[in-house]
Amino acid sequence: VQLQASGGGLVQAGGSLRLSCAPSGRTFTSYAVAWFRQAPGKEREFVAAITRSGGSSTYTDSVKGRFTISRDDAKNTVYLQMNSLKPEDTAVYYCAADRFQIGTRSGDYSYWGQGTQVTVSS
Repeated sequence: VQLQASGGGLVQAGGSLRLSCAPSGRTFTSYAVAWFRQAPGKEREFVAAITRSGGSSTYTDSVKGRFTISRDDAKNTVYLQMNSLKPEDTAVYYCAADRFQIGTRSGDYSYWGQGTQVTVSS
């Protein structure tokens, strides 16, 4: 499965962005999907994940209350709505998917997108 992440950009602190993740050539409903991010000089970290049904989601503590992961099966797309952005949210954001499990570790996911840059200015 090839994943396409989009929606990144440059925004001022306090602003919002919505990231999108869509597969090419496959239906997304059979996959749990997650977002990870990697800032310069830092390891990739988990941000949020959503189950195949969309009935459950989980977030890293630093984004709780600010970010929302959701899925629109009609559009075959998973979104990450990011509000109240902070400079420390600056990173390349990656979407990942797996048919059989959901987790918070990179190794839990078999398929990855190419990443989209999010830059938050102070």
